[in-house]
Amino acid sequence: MNKDQIYAGNSGDPLEKVRDFAFDERVVPVFQDMISRSVPGYETMLRAIGVFAMRYAQPGTRLYDLGTSLGAVAYVLASATEDRDCQVVAVDNSRPMIESCAQRLQQQGVAGRVDVRHENIEDTDIGNASVVVSNFTLQFIERSKRDELVQRIHSGLNPSGAFVLSEKIRVPEEADNAFLIDHYHGYKKVNGYSDEEISRKRKALENVLQPDSLQDWRARLYRAGFTEVHQWFQCFNFVSLIAFKRPPLPSDSPHKASQP
Repeated sequence: MNKDQIYAGNSGDPLEKVRDFAFDERVVPVFQDMISRSVPGYETMLRAIGVFAMRYAQPGTRLYDLGTSLGAVAYVLASATEDRDCQVVAVDNSRPMIESCAQRLQQQGVAGRVDVRHENIEDTDIGNASVVVSNFTLQFIERSKRDELVQRIHSGLNPSGAFVLSEKIRVPEEADNAFLIDHYHGYKKVNGYSDEEISRKRKALENVLQPDSLQDWRARLYRAGFTEVHQWFQCFNFVSLIAFKRPPLPSDSPHKASQP
């Protein structure tokens, strides 16, 4: 695994000239190290996605990994459902990422069950889906497009289908948000990033990654038609939800107690 040193001090550019983050040729070789050192609980989330796929993937349906990067989620989906006639669809709009993803899936022996697509997830045709996963992807989509995309995911899911959504969030309460960010930066320092690297990465992401609050995401999911939403993971300002496309309950309001 190549070590992520993209924002190390020898990069040369002063902080104000750090360019916007992109999933480009620089990132691909170090992405595995980058995400494992930057996203708390990432391996736990991958294992849980496997659990969800085993439980909710329906035979003869599609499983989508939206924003697949190097294909870690696609591999988990394919491995967890090898006893079912499911097709995994792995989508990413970065050509360097998707090319490396296809190679890795080939090496891992699951390429025959994964349809690897180089396209924007906003253009992806979602249909006959029983599980859709978006792992830290929608935070890079323009806010104005997020409602429509989530609605399309809901429309493309079969009844009782599941949508796993992982996001970096902002907390509306300023003191709580500052607390989480400060200790998240401490987490990155424990994992070997310097203060300079942390500052440079934050600068590179500020115009690219636009986080919503947990309340915003819950409301968006319910607006799209999901009737059941559960938060199953949080570490610092990283969360993961699972939302279900259930038929309405016979009561007056579906899952009233769990709605925001």
